[in-house]
Amino acid sequence: MGRGLGELFRKQHEIIHIKDKFGTGSLPDEQWIKELGKEGNWSVLSGDMRIAKKKPSRQVFLNNNLVGFFPAPSIMKLEFTKKVARVLYLWEVIEQQSKLVDRGCFELPMRSTILRQIA
Repeated sequence: MGRGLGELFRKQHEIIHIKDKFGTGSLPDEQWIKELGKEGNWSVLSGDMRIAKKKPSRQVFLNNNLVGFFPAPSIMKLEFTKKVARVLYLWEVIEQQSKLVDRGCFELPMRSTILRQIA
């Protein structure tokens, strides 16, 4: 999805798939989170909800001033095209939230346009 979003929004945003930025090897979450934090001004779209929900990884994420968007489990169960459609439907909300906060983890909802902060 990241590469497709990158092409779709290439004139407005820099969207990079994690494997294109850090290589195809398995990179521990803590490492790429810290790298993005050093660069600054990153928002992350990830289907890996454990980053936002597990206390140690969430704390590293927040300490590195990242804004994260994590599709609800119901979205993650959808077929790929419907999953992408839902993310695109919420894109303006994602952009707005990225401008409003300097860090945070937010769940992308299945039905509404109101993001839920993941604590």
